[in-house]
Amino acid sequence: MKHYNIRVYGKVQGVFFRASARYCAERLTISGFAQNEDDGSVYIEAEGSEENLKLFEEWCHKGSERSEVSEVQTEEGAIKNFTSFEVNRGIY
Repeated sequence: MKHYNIRVYGKVQGVFFRASARYCAERLTISGFAQNEDDGSVYIEAEGSEENLKLFEEWCHKGSERSEVSEVQTEEGAIKNFTSFEVNRGIY
C-alpha cells in the first residue's frame, strides 16, 4: 500500500476531471480524494497498490475527455487509510 499526493495542472476544472478521476480510482481500487484548488489545479490524495497507483497517475496525465493536462506533480506521502474515493468541493 502506498500514498501519492498528486497535483494536476492545465484545463482541469469544470471539465469533469474530478468525477472521472473518481471513476478511474474506483475501477483501480484506489481510495482518497480529489478537489479543486484556488490556482486552477486539482489536488489528489490517492492510496492503493503501487501498480494501480502508477496506472492512476498515467490516467492523470490524460485526464477526462474535455480536460487539457499540462503538468502532473506526484510525491509519496504518509498512509492515511482512506476507505473510499471522494470528490471534495474545493473552491466551489
